[in-house]
Amino acid sequence: MHEQRILSNTGTRTFTQNTKMVIRPSDTPLLEWTGDTLAIGLFEDNLELTGELATLDSKFAGILKELITEEEFKGKANSTVFTRIAASTPVKKVIIVGLGKPDALTTDSLRRAAAAVGRVAKKQKVKTLGFSFPLWNNDPAATAQAIAEGVQLALYQDTRFKSDPEEKKSQVETIDLLGFGGQESAINLANQIVSGVILARELVAAPANSVTPITMAETAEAIAKDHGLQIQILEREECEKLGMGAFLGVAQASDLPPKFIHLTYKPEGTPTRKLAIIGKGLTFDSGGLNIKGAGSGIETMKIDMGGAAATLGAAKAIAQIKPSAEVHFISAVTENMISGHAMHPGDILTASNGKTIEVNNTDAEGRLTLADALVYADKLGLDAIVDLATLTGANVIALGEDIAGLYTPDDAVAAQIEKAAKSTGEKIWRMPMEEKYFEGLKSGIADMKNTGPRPGGSITAALFLKQFVKDTPWAHLDIAGPVWSDKENGYNGPGATGYGVRTLVDWVLSSVE
Repeated sequence: MHEQRILSNTGTRTFTQNTKMVIRPSDTPLLEWTGDTLAIGLFEDNLELTGELATLDSKFAGILKELITEEEFKGKANSTVFTRIAASTPVKKVIIVGLGKPDALTTDSLRRAAAAVGRVAKKQKVKTLGFSFPLWNNDPAATAQAIAEGVQLALYQDTRFKSDPEEKKSQVETIDLLGFGGQESAINLANQIVSGVILARELVAAPANSVTPITMAETAEAIAKDHGLQIQILEREECEKLGMGAFLGVAQASDLPPKFIHLTYKPEGTPTRKLAIIGKGLTFDSGGLNIKGAGSGIETMKIDMGGAAATLGAAKAIAQIKPSAEVHFISAVTENMISGHAMHPGDILTASNGKTIEVNNTDAEGRLTLADALVYADKLGLDAIVDLATLTGANVIALGEDIAGLYTPDDAVAAQIEKAAKSTGEKIWRMPMEEKYFEGLKSGIADMKNTGPRPGGSITAALFLKQFVKDTPWAHLDIAGPVWSDKENGYNGPGATGYGVRTLVDWVLSSVE
């Protein structure tokens, strides 16, 4: 098992993916499969068992029909029923999962149904699991990929900080996708994407005394070493030479050094496109001298590097997939702390494009770090930039905890991101870029303030970022809501979701099709 070592003053923690579990494409007929548990997907209001399922039910002495009747199973999306089979049969248990209406079937509904099966299998300590699911759109590759992603994301458990980490780990060792023989590439793609999502989850979930600017840089270096990426880590002095006054203003109160991370994936030959993904990387946000007060959720501010976590997760996945696009992964990583060196409310910072910023709230620090990262990326001669950040509570108020806000003046980039999000099931809603709201950011003594009025706060945050992109098509994703879930949510949670990785990967892959 590959382990990426993360060192901290709490001791060594490892970021790992459970490579003991194997997902296999299988041509074994449904009636001949043997193992612990068979998972069967059925559509809503279409529960009559015909063909192979009728024969299987007869083989199981009618227990499938009996289970459906007694449990009043209707086939609603992600609903499950479970039973044990007689000891004389080659299958010990059966899980039936609802797929919803047939005309509403998507890859994401298959992904979520597979996750629902995974949760049941985890509770039942299943070791070998077989899936009998229908095809989506007559596309075996997309179907196999969705099932493989969903079940892995649901089975994943973060036990790194438990005193007995083996106690609650999933028992599933082998998963067979019945009827999907020859789909090794699709399953491999799912595994590569999931490895990036899990990395992002573990970065976000780890406490701020474990994931620091130093260990984030070490994580990027490990990705570069393991997967052949180029890497440049700019230290404070190099950032000063580049004039990154906005980023360094946030960083100046921390005892830990800031790290400006730039990973680059380059394909063989001439790249078909050149893209950048930028993630906000605040490993802890105290609010600075505008300290977060009671009820502010300060204890959760380890998640304020969710954008950077998704960026590194996407880097890990993209480096394995090897698309024909060149992709830059960038994050200005620091803490926002309080000390005698802290920036004051009212200070004026100068970003690397020369624009001056009056800091009227030190708790609006993420946009300051992103400002210099955007200026840096804008000079790389790219076809498009996407940044993502846990940027504003206002976006959560507007869209709730499950939906990210998409902000961009570019319709083409917006369409690309919306298509990728729809494919992956990560919810996004495009928000307006109301230019007149920038009036609220005007300063009497500097080019702009870093915050505006409370109404439309997520929009003014995006308008602030727009000032630091000159030549490149750009989009901003505010992921403050979906980066974390307090409850089980589809194939996520409770806890860090790894939100954004799958959408970013899909965006890169679809951009070169």
